[in-house]
Amino acid sequence: MAEPTRPDRARQGIASTWPPGRAQAGGYAPVGSGAWSLLVETLRAWAKAEAGAGRLLPWVPVAFGGGIALYFAADHEPVLWVTAVTAIALAVAAGLLRRHRLFAPVVMIAAVAAGFAIATWKTARIAHVVLAKPLYSVSLTGFVETRDIRERTDRFVLRVATMDAARSDVRLERVRLSVRKGTAPEVGSFVQLKARLMPPPTPSRPGSYDFSRDMFFQGIGASGFVMGTIATAAPPDAGGLRLRYAALMQGLRDTIDARIRNVLEGDNRAIATALLTGRRDAISTPVNDAMFISGLGHVLSISGYHMAVVAGVVFFAVRALLALIPGFAVRHPIKKWSAAAALVAAAFYLLLSGAEVATQRSFFMTAVVLIAVMVDRRAITFRTLAVAALIVLAIAPEALVHPSFQMSASR
Repeated sequence: MAEPTRPDRARQGIASTWPPGRAQAGGYAPVGSGAWSLLVETLRAWAKAEAGAGRLLPWVPVAFGGGIALYFAADHEPVLWVTAVTAIALAVAAGLLRRHRLFAPVVMIAAVAAGFAIATWKTARIAHVVLAKPLYSVSLTGFVETRDIRERTDRFVLRVATMDAARSDVRLERVRLSVRKGTAPEVGSFVQLKARLMPPPTPSRPGSYDFSRDMFFQGIGASGFVMGTIATAAPPDAGGLRLRYAALMQGLRDTIDARIRNVLEGDNRAIATALLTGRRDAISTPVNDAMFISGLGHVLSISGYHMAVVAGVVFFAVRALLALIPGFAVRHPIKKWSAAAALVAAAFYLLLSGAEVATQRSFFMTAVVLIAVMVDRRAITFRTLAVAALIVLAIAPEALVHPSFQMSASR
């Protein structure tokens, strides 16, 4: 008796292999060359998908940051003109290969070279003298550029005009000095003082955070503390536009802080001031520790939430007010005008808060969205993050190794 025919498994809704046709090709790929080929093909398909239309942009800041990381990992300072020529040549090659399948890898290589060149150029542009050994009883004159009001002591940055130190001919451009609580001079004033200067602090252990790197990119060559009193003198010149801008912003912050002080006190005043002006130094240590232990410490850093609130409130308030005039709202693009007003408000908030890295990233993301509204374009969230990260790294490549940028990027 003949054996009954087995029904087709496909007709029963049962698939023995996936993808279909795997069984006809010889079953599952054996471990070895077949598995390696399958892995290569899978990675190639993923790379092709990521290099598709609209998907390549988010990887550009990643490659750009990779070039900056290579710069900070270099054993010696690169040659600026070599890095610049290399980056320009690779960018031109990427433009010429736009219709070629090699466009995506060439763009990534060009972005790495551009990040490396930008970091090299930034270091060469701000190069300045850094103190190598302590100096005692140094006579300094200069303009006060910034001032920080802290819990126990105050601190300010002095742009040095003249420097007189015994047995030393070092001439620093900027120094950061600590003074007794409440004795820091006003921003923009020209002062005379004596100070003890120390080299920038080195990492406490190999591989730990390098505060001297931050001071270098801020243009500060030494830190120390004031000895004796600070005397105000007549300035030899106006100090420049940058100093007048710093004095204006500091005056606005002091005015806001004084207004808050009239209605609040203690840590409530300090937290309100931190959210408006970015000055967090007045918050007491117990409250500061409690907020970080509870996971709320990031609220004190002006970033995406704060920038979105400011821009959103201005946008909807302006649009609502303009919509109250029906004839005006019909004849004019009030949505675009509201976006422009929100952009101006966000820019002012950025300057008022001190323009830290997290605030810069949030502002650029907000700006991309608002500009997209003004030009009738759709803003894609992931692209705004990529554009913001690229702009921040191009302006301040040293931000890559700063915890603020790393936490902003991870969020």
